Amino acid sequence: MALVIAGERSGVGKTTVTLTLLASLRRRDRLVQSFKVGPDYIDPMFHQYVTGRACRNLDPVLTSEAYIQQCFARYSQLSEYALVEGVMGLFDGVSSLVISHLSFAKDKGQRINDKGQITDFASTAHISRLLDLPVVLVIDCSRLSGSVAAIAHGYRSFDPRIKIAGVVLNRVGSDRHLSLLKDSLEPLQLPILGVLRRQDNITIPDRHLGLVPTAELPELNALIDRLADLGDTCFDWQRLLPLLKSEPLSFSTSSSLSSSFPVRIAVARDRAFNFYYQDNLDLLQQLGAELVFWSPLEDADIPKDIQGMYFGGGFPEVFAQQLSENSSVCDAVKTAILKGMPTVAECGGLMYLCEQIIDFEGKSWSMAGVLPTSAVMGGRLTLGYRRAVALQDNLLVKANTTVYGHEFHRSHLTLTPTQPLFETSRYDCEENMGCEGWGLPANIYASYVHLHWGESREIPQQFLKECLKVASLGTCI
Repeated sequence: MALVIAGERSGVGKTTVTLTLLASLRRRDRLVQSFKVGPDYIDPMFHQYVTGRACRNLDPVLTSEAYIQQCFARYSQLSEYALVEGVMGLFDGVSSLVISHLSFAKDKGQRINDKGQITDFASTAHISRLLDLPVVLVIDCSRLSGSVAAIAHGYRSFDPRIKIAGVVLNRVGSDRHLSLLKDSLEPLQLPILGVLRRQDNITIPDRHLGLVPTAELPELNALIDRLADLGDTCFDWQRLLPLLKSEPLSFSTSSSLSSSFPVRIAVARDRAFNFYYQDNLDLLQQLGAELVFWSPLEDADIPKDIQGMYFGGGFPEVFAQQLSENSSVCDAVKTAILKGMPTVAECGGLMYLCEQIIDFEGKSWSMAGVLPTSAVMGGRLTLGYRRAVALQDNLLVKANTTVYGHEFHRSHLTLTPTQPLFETSRYDCEENMGCEGWGLPANIYASYVHLHWGESREIPQQFLKECLKVASLGTCI
C-alpha cells in the first residue's frame, strides 16, 4: 500500500499537499520514499530536500510499465511510507498515438494508431492502475462550493478501476465555505482527508520553467517548517497513515549489471546545472564509474584525473553572467573536449557548450564555445515527449536506434547542426519536429532531449566504454 496524490487539473496544489504530507511525516521521524509521475526534475528536488531520500520518476514514456513497477517496488520497500505525486490532472496523459515500447535500444514493438480516441497513457491514473494504488484527489475550492460534489463524483465514477480513497480540499476560504463544501460532499460518503485553508505565507516562487529549484531558496527551511506545521493540523492522519504504509510488493526488483568501468566522471551540479534523473547517476555508479560532482559556477577548474564529463539541464541562462565570468572553466571545458574527452550535455548543458547564451534581456554571455552556435532565450516554450531516431553512430547510441525523451526549454539555437544526431517527432502523433542534436566533435553528445536511462543500460554502458578508452590511453585530464 501507498498513496497517490492527484489533482483534478494542473495548478490545484498537488505539490503543496505532497510537500505538506512529507514534511509532517519527516517531523515525526518517519522514513518516507517519494515518487513523481512524469519527466519533471524540479518537484523531485523538493521531495528530496524534505525526505533526505532521492525521489524517483515514474514515467512509462521514458522507460516502460515494467520498469515503473520494478522501480516502485525496489525503493518503496526501503521505507515505512511511500507517496506518489501525480502530474497534471488525474486522467491527463498521452493521446492519439500510443507507442508500446520495451527499451531505448531495442525494438519498440507495434505502434497502435488510435487517432480520434483518447487514452490516459502516462497519466496519474495510469500509474495508479499499474501499481494498484489508491488516489487522494486534490480539489481547488477557491471558486466553488456546491459544485465540488459534481467534480468529486465525476472523477470517482469516470474509471471504476481507480479507487478514490478521499479528497483534500485546498484553498478553503472560511468556516462557512468549508461547511458548504462538506454539506455538498456528504451524500457521496467520500472521506475528506484534509482541508487546507488559503495560505498567503506559504508560497514557492516560480519562473519560466516552473518552480525555482531548492538550491536557490535561502528561506526554504522556514517554508518547510511552515508546511510541517500545516500538515500536523490539516490532515486526517488516522485515516491517512494506513494508506501511506509501505508494504512489500511482488514485482521483480532484480538489477544485475555485468560490466565494470572504473572511470571518473565529472558531473556538473550546482545552481545552474541540476536536472538529473537519480536513476541515471545510479546506473553510472552501478557500472563502476566514480562520480565527481563539481560546479562550473564556483570552481576554478574542472576536476582532475577524469575520463568523462556530464552536464545536465538546469538554468544556465539565469546564471549566464557568472558562468561567462568564470572564463578559466569555460576554457578548460573546451580544451578537454577538443582533446577527446567524452561529454554528455543535455539541454542546459548543450547551451553551456555553445559560443554564447543570449538572455531574456538580449545580453550576450560567452560560454565554452565548443558548438558553433548560440542559445537565444525567448518566450516560446518547447515542451513535450519526443521520439528520436539516431541518424548516425554517436557517443550514446548507434545509427537507426530509436530513443524516447522529453523537451522543456525556452531557448533556440541560431544555427542548426550540419550532421544532427536525431530526426525527431512528437511521441503521441506523427508530427515531425525536425532534426536536432550535436555530435561533432565525435566525443560529444549534446541535445535538447532529456533521456532517462533506466530501461536502457546500453546508453550509460556505451558512454563509459568511450570514457574507458580515454583511461586506457592515459589521456585523462
